[in-house]
Amino acid sequence: MRQLLKDFFKGLWKENPTFVLTLGMCPTLAVTSNALNGASMGIATTFVLACSNIVISLIRNIVPNKIRIPVYIVVIAAFVTIIEMLMKAYAPAALCASLGIFIPLIVVNCIVLGRAEAFASKNGPVRSLFDGLGMGLGFTLSLTVIGSLREFLSTGSLFDIKLITAWTTDFLLPSSAPGAFIILGSLMALMNYINSRKARKNGKVYVPPSGLDCRHCNICSLTNDQDK
Repeated sequence: MRQLLKDFFKGLWKENPTFVLTLGMCPTLAVTSNALNGASMGIATTFVLACSNIVISLIRNIVPNKIRIPVYIVVIAAFVTIIEMLMKAYAPAALCASLGIFIPLIVVNCIVLGRAEAFASKNGPVRSLFDGLGMGLGFTLSLTVIGSLREFLSTGSLFDIKLITAWTTDFLLPSSAPGAFIILGSLMALMNYINSRKARKNGKVYVPPSGLDCRHCNICSLTNDQDK
């Protein structure tokens, strides 16, 4: 149980996919114009992460090594199709329009494929489920925080609820692409500062985890090798 909790909680802070591993930057910057969009995108990704991790963990010993990446993509695509159909059936039309192409693009989200290659393909289904839920929840919290800050700084609202009624003129910078980069960079700097300060108090030097981020990822090279 302790190992399962460790697998779950590492995605919330220590190996947060957005602020630490810097994965999934496209949806992070594109859909977080408000809190609702960020939370919805995170929940959809969490569903795909958890379900695909379980299935990939179950089939990991029967999938030939040379075709594992295409197989993983097919599994992920199946769950992305399910969540897309559910959202079209039950989610508000305005929300579906706001998220747009980024829901289908979960198929190629490096967080999902990265956890499949780095964790689910090497561990059992229970641990893979907790890893997927933890990483997904960490991604959801990150997108919700960024979306909340952008929405509040832009319109004085939160989840489409006007908190400052006297705020009548929107501030355009937070809702724009440069504002998204500024807010994301500020939050990443804050997290690094907190981790560094905590490490110094313990007499250590903070070293970011060398998980499956773009500096250590080999999925692209694997895919190119298979194409040849």
